[in-house]
Amino acid sequence: MIELTVFFFGAIIGSFLNVCIYRVPRDESIVRPGSRCTSCGNPVRFYDNIPVISYILLLGRCRYCKSKLSVRYPMIELLNALLYVVVLMRFGPGAPWVLLIYFVFVSALVVIFFIDLDHQIIPNGITLPGIPLALILGATVLPDPFLRQELLGLKAAVIGFLAGGGFFYLIAVVGKAIFKKDAMGGGDIKMMAMVGGLMGWKAVILTTFMGSLLGSIIGVALIQLKGREWGSRIPFGPYLALGALVSLFWGQDILFWYFYG
Repeated sequence: MIELTVFFFGAIIGSFLNVCIYRVPRDESIVRPGSRCTSCGNPVRFYDNIPVISYILLLGRCRYCKSKLSVRYPMIELLNALLYVVVLMRFGPGAPWVLLIYFVFVSALVVIFFIDLDHQIIPNGITLPGIPLALILGATVLPDPFLRQELLGLKAAVIGFLAGGGFFYLIAVVGKAIFKKDAMGGGDIKMMAMVGGLMGWKAVILTTFMGSLLGSIIGVALIQLKGREWGSRIPFGPYLALGALVSLFWGQDILFWYFYG
């Protein structure tokens, strides 16, 4: 029963994430006005805003102008719901504050993923408040994702923050000097400082490795399938977000496999 409750809660928050993903890059308020059709401007009634279900009942179209609604909306609602269930399964119901913090974290990663994918920016509105919050929470209440029986602690949180932000800042400086163009965005630097503060330096390493691996595989696939040029700009934030999820959910398993597998 708790899994179902968490799933529906995640889907409701996912509906709000759709608002954030659409409005934040446009510097629009995420609170007012209420949800509206992007084609005709008519407000979305509460009974047409039920996660996933309303999309199915409306056959993926606006009630008023019948324009097609993006399938991304229910996909994000489902994705966030599933991520919340995975958080519950990995960290258990015995630590509600930990669950709540990780719910917020994975939702932030979903927003980063899609905004960076669409606009090649990672909003400061997420990372700038996220960095001090990550440091405080990592230092005080959160477990080490790689050693869940232990708290992460102040030392590991600070080292993670410095490792994440510092390493990616170094890449940006060296890349700029060698290639004479931006090799790393400021949003990526701040995002990894946040990830490091929340999960520690081991998560920085695994997140960077997984993000680079996924980025390379998908980047080569896009070049082959869609004819994109070598050296064309590909946002790194979505791959770092995926790497951070891998670190959070399976970091302990990967560490155990690496040393004892």
